[in-house]
Amino acid sequence: MKALLNQALGAAGVVLALALTACGGTTTAGGSASSSASSGGTLTVFAAASLTATFTELGHDFEAAHPGSKVNFNFGGSSDLVSQLQNGAPADVFASADQTNMTKATNAGLAAGTPQVFATNVLEIAVPPSNPAGIHTFQDLTKAGVRLVVCAQQVPCGSAAQKAAKAAGLTLKPVSEEQSVTDVLGKVISGDADAGLVYVTDVKGAGSKVSGVAFPESSAAVNSYPIVALKDSKNAALAQEFVDFVRGAQGQKVLGDAGFGAP
Repeated sequence: MKALLNQALGAAGVVLALALTACGGTTTAGGSASSSASSGGTLTVFAAASLTATFTELGHDFEAAHPGSKVNFNFGGSSDLVSQLQNGAPADVFASADQTNMTKATNAGLAAGTPQVFATNVLEIAVPPSNPAGIHTFQDLTKAGVRLVVCAQQVPCGSAAQKAAKAAGLTLKPVSEEQSVTDVLGKVISGDADAGLVYVTDVKGAGSKVSGVAFPESSAAVNSYPIVALKDSKNAALAQEFVDFVRGAQGQKVLGDAGFGAP
């Protein structure tokens, strides 16, 4: 009788072990359970202001593809973002609107690897829908009385504006220099400026709030956008996955739809 009871208990133990294995996944030699699902976590991404709309969309897409993950963004002028990083601001990924500010980050030892270009962008003139100053060419920005707003020179869109002006032999005299391209666009939308030098993607993203004036001189100042995971990331694997996601097929489609050029 005792032997039969021991056999029954042994069989029950085997059944229970099999059931637990099926429900809980495999067990490592140390006794902890493992799973094939991607680990979650929170990422902080520092990104150029001109990436606000596209990266916000890509953040939602990334979270959907990585259950349990959360992506927080800090958008601003690339030069300001680098300064924040150099001063110890915690972040996992940095996406710059130019190579110059990314070089500052890498020279400061902030990057975990080699930055990769994921998009390009060119300038366009944004004007109010009625175009009250009659801006039709790049040279029109130098007409007397035109309230022109540009980015500050240390900001990528400002540096690009200076390069384009130099290539065209023009001297721009803006009434205001802003710290990000979104601030320039805001001045045009609010009516505080007759024209603003922003990116093609900003004009497209603003819809009917502004009109765009393309100018051939913009080809002298094409901006390349590099991205890199940061060395002090608390979630290095997930940070690199975000970088790869931006450079992958889905990321490139979202960027392309917004008007960005291919790397």
